[in-house]
Amino acid sequence: MARVELAAAAVADLDRLISTHSLPADTRRRVKRSLRSLERFPHIGPALAGRWTGFRFLLGPWRWMLIVYVFREDEERVIVVTIQDGRSSTAARTAE
Repeated sequence: MARVELAAAAVADLDRLISTHSLPADTRRRVKRSLRSLERFPHIGPALAGRWTGFRFLLGPWRWMLIVYVFREDEERVIVVTIQDGRSSTAARTAE
């Protein structure tokens, strides 16, 4: 099973979304629950394209929340690199 980690930038992104989107107090727990599937199925998320090539994403506890990650197969590590509002024009995309 892969170990799931959050990069410091992803934690900061989540904190910002909690603040700017007035998300509920249990948001971190909900995100953690969304990440559980990556432990057993690290390739589950669709691959991203363009400047995000090599990364994959999952939808978070809300359909607009993109959890962008990379799987380091040789290390059995999933690293969440950013958490974004998918409705934003600057959010990660699957195609250009």
